[in-house]
Amino acid sequence: MKITIVEARNERRLVLDGSLIAPWTDELKSACDRARTDLDGRKLVLSLDDVTAISQEGEAVLTVLMNEGIKVRGHGVFTKLLVRQLARRARNEIKETRR
Repeated sequence: MKITIVEARNERRLVLDGSLIAPWTDELKSACDRARTDLDGRKLVLSLDDVTAISQEGEAVLTVLMNEGIKVRGHGVFTKLLVRQLARRARNEIKETRR
């Protein structure tokens, strides 16, 4: 897994390339923690366009990150579907914790 940081005026984007599987899930969490510093009001966005595989552990990490306010994006058909499913899961988890 390769993580590239792209800085823009409105966002800091982490571009993921490769497989989001253990042990890279821990590396992604660490990279997100580091990337959250000094955002100065910008959004933190994960780009999954170049991800080739995502394990269940990877899906769980993405759901946690979404719950923490990180935006996750992808452009391929499979990736868009996965992001929608994870967003739904994240919303449901938030609803459950508020009850």
